[in-house]
Amino acid sequence: MNLFPLTDECHHYSHVSEVPWDIQKYWHQRNSIFSCYNKGIRMTDDAWFGVTPEPVAKKVAEDLAAFADPSKTIVIDIFGGVGGNSIAFALSGRWAQVITIEKDPSVIACAQHNAALYGVRDQITWVNDDCFSYLSSNTWIDPSKTVIFGSPPWGGPGYTSDKIFSLNTMQPYSAKQIHDACRGMDSALYLPRTSDLRQIARLAPKGKKVEVVQYCMEGASKAMVAYIPASPVATS
Repeated sequence: MNLFPLTDECHHYSHVSEVPWDIQKYWHQRNSIFSCYNKGIRMTDDAWFGVTPEPVAKKVAEDLAAFADPSKTIVIDIFGGVGGNSIAFALSGRWAQVITIEKDPSVIACAQHNAALYGVRDQITWVNDDCFSYLSSNTWIDPSKTVIFGSPPWGGPGYTSDKIFSLNTMQPYSAKQIHDACRGMDSALYLPRTSDLRQIARLAPKGKKVEVVQYCMEGASKAMVAYIPASPVATS
């Protein structure tokens, strides 16, 4: 296994006085984000905006296991971040292989460190790469056995002010760009709770439907996940 060293960007804040002001509200929720936070969870500052809270990640892992046909034995987390979802997938025991892709070396170092705290670091295949490059260049990927999970960047916390969040203008990747990269496989996209459902519906293959689930904590919606069936692969 290729282990990535923690860097100066991999923080564990133990007191609010250490925390940058713009992530303090997330720090106050730290034990909901990771139940093992006090054991030494490491995160980059940007990761606080995008990490999936542990109870939500656990429920998403359960639902993805149910959504996927039993013949699907590999899950690829294409925006691995600091490990929230990949840890839940590994803990579920559902998958023969969990692959995590993260292009930022500091972020993937945090993810490996955090997975070790949960006892699943060695159950995950770690890939430090751009997910689009990885998906397009790895011909070994078998769509009949693989499910894609994507929790992409939403463009920072500004999305919370949008009454309806446009997936076409999501930064730095639109939902269509992400879906196009993995359309030959069943996929699940973790998206803002106010995402435009009409845009999500357009991702459905002909004759099939996208299932959308809202995930809540303490009565408040945190995000939605669109479970999208694979599109038929065109043959020449």
